Amino acid sequence: MTPTTTRQWSIQGQTGFDNLKFNASAPIPKLGDHDVLVKIHYASLNYRDLAILKNNYPFPLNLPVVPGSDGAGEVVAVGPRVTRFKVGDKVVTLFNQGHQAASLTIPSAATGLGGVLDGTLTEYSVFDQLGLVEMPCTLSFQEAATLSCAAVTAWNALFGLEGKPLKAGQVVLTQGTGGVSIFAAQFALAAGATVIGTTSSVSKAEILKSLGVQHVINYRDDPNWGETARQLTQGKEGVDFIIEVGGVTTIKQSLKAIKIDGVIGIVGFVGGNTPDQPSFMDVLSQICTVRGLYVGSRLQFEDMNRAIDANNIKPIVDKAVFSLEELKEAYQYMWDQKHFGKLTIKVAS
Repeated sequence: MTPTTTRQWSIQGQTGFDNLKFNASAPIPKLGDHDVLVKIHYASLNYRDLAILKNNYPFPLNLPVVPGSDGAGEVVAVGPRVTRFKVGDKVVTLFNQGHQAASLTIPSAATGLGGVLDGTLTEYSVFDQLGLVEMPCTLSFQEAATLSCAAVTAWNALFGLEGKPLKAGQVVLTQGTGGVSIFAAQFALAAGATVIGTTSSVSKAEILKSLGVQHVINYRDDPNWGETARQLTQGKEGVDFIIEVGGVTTIKQSLKAIKIDGVIGIVGFVGGNTPDQPSFMDVLSQICTVRGLYVGSRLQFEDMNRAIDANNIKPIVDKAVFSLEELKEAYQYMWDQKHFGKLTIKVAS
């Protein structure tokens, strides 16, 4: 029998994690002709989820909203005109539900799960069939639940710029050990690239090396890590791609590391703000591309999933797993930076 209610969280404000409210019996919307009802088995958190509740998120919001963009689950019912999925299929959610292919548009940028549209931190949710992708066959529900935001963003950063995809033999610089950076390292290594990683933790540096990262720089010990990264490249020409997650606090070093005609993908702002920021002249003098990213399209997601299956890439998942009811504790755990890799929530009871 198709369920009519669901356990779910909602965001009621932006003054902190106490604005998360739990409903043990929320009504499930009626299925439209092209809709799919999914039982969410696992979800995962991103820095974006925390930033929304801390009133530090620059993209569209429509509160109250069910939080979470990332989820993997099983189709339990379909509308009469659904052609892409059937009951029993395993699926993963698309971050921006309207971003199907090509470039993001103003309308499609306003279709983010967990921000504008109800997200994945609910046991059952209704999605348009175009807002889901087939789950990689080599991954579990828990692993697949980590892909929607961080993995697709990393894939887009490396392969999404038309005419300039990452090639074997090129060099990629990643910052830290968050979800986007780890996925970018895994994708780059699978593509035959050299990876330079940065971290402030000796233990995390060892984990990066265990993944195959060839060079690791401790940015706390070496504040001029951008120049150090450049020195590690052939001919000291600089790196081809940079996964820029710190934002204005790290972009100056990224500009020191980048190669002529290289690409800096701006994917985050975890470093906060500072008045000491590079100018447009710094970008011009380095003769590089600085590219803002807001996740990626459904077609990119599907391309990425094929690469994950072909290369047997396994997401790095934190050892801690929280239940749906423990969501506030999960947010605090991530805010305290106790996690390594993706933090997951076991949603289905």
